[in-house]
Amino acid sequence: MIAPWSMIHYLFFYAFLNSSASYLVWLSLCCYFVFLSMRYFIYLSYDGTAYHGWQVQPNAVSVQQKMNECLTKLLRGKNSDVTGAGRTDAGVHAHMMVAHFDIDEPLDGAWLTDKLNRILPQDISVNKVVRVRDEAHARFDAKARTYHYWVYTQKNPFNRQYATRITFPLNFQRMNEAAAYLLQVKDFTSFSKLHTDVKTNLCKVTHAEWTRVGEDLWQFEITADRFLRNMVRAVVGTLIEVGRGKLSLDDFKRVVAQKDRCAAGDSMPGNALSLVDIKYEEEIFLK
Repeated sequence: MIAPWSMIHYLFFYAFLNSSASYLVWLSLCCYFVFLSMRYFIYLSYDGTAYHGWQVQPNAVSVQQKMNECLTKLLRGKNSDVTGAGRTDAGVHAHMMVAHFDIDEPLDGAWLTDKLNRILPQDISVNKVVRVRDEAHARFDAKARTYHYWVYTQKNPFNRQYATRITFPLNFQRMNEAAAYLLQVKDFTSFSKLHTDVKTNLCKVTHAEWTRVGEDLWQFEITADRFLRNMVRAVVGTLIEVGRGKLSLDDFKRVVAQKDRCAAGDSMPGNALSLVDIKYEEEIFLK
């Protein structure tokens, strides 16, 4: 098989000798298709404490901004802005975030991973960089996302940074009964931040459950095809109301049916929330 550069050199020489416009047009098209941008997925994790969320903000520091700056530096000024699989709010963490970027030359994923980790802040880490199909999209091709939210009840200085303390008793069995109902829900308007630019509030939740993961630490895990702004924190806040006896299971169902954010519980603090997994179809990855 002829290497791309050798093919281009040959075609240029042939077109020059023949002085044919048709060959020059064909050559231009060949160059265009050979040198189309290549797309890569970056798998990263970050502690969101110091950031105003994932997305670039005009007057605040974001994770996406740091990724763009470091990529541009390593790729010598080439336009390499990243597009994330979603956007976490201020203070929210990600054990796994995926973002894509385009470049017009092949990259060694292991090399880029190492170099990024050398210059990124200590609270952002790149796990791997992989080549994907040119049409693959970090956000729109994601089939499922999973979040974790952690709460604890006894004062503990080592839990406070990544979990929320609850100062009243909770009935986690009732909370799980309400959480199970979420798998039947389609419209999550009651748990969506008001005045957002989304076109639909429909989501498909496939898993929602509270699990005890420590002597005094509980984890809420929720998986869905997509999430609305502030959705997980609002769901947790409403489940907390069930757990403390302020809402019954029927009350919880009515909150969902009202499609009114004001009917749901408070939005819980962001520091206890983390994006932990994103699923894609295997065929988008190039070996």
